[in-house]
Amino acid sequence: MNMIKNFLKDESGMGAVEIILIIVVLIGLVVMFKDKIEKLAKEIFKSIESEAKKIY
Repeated sequence: MNMIKNFLKDESGMGAVEIILIIVVLIGLVVMFKDKIEKLAKEIFKSIESEAKKIY
């Protein structure tokens, strides 16, 4: 009976579950906002390229 109580109180695996849930949520957000993220990245790289041309 004590072994069952100890098993139920053991929280050593909780960290892994939390990390997996965070990763799943982040992947979901990336999938939902994929188009907006791509557009933003392209605009950032265009801005970097135009500013780099001003330096050279």
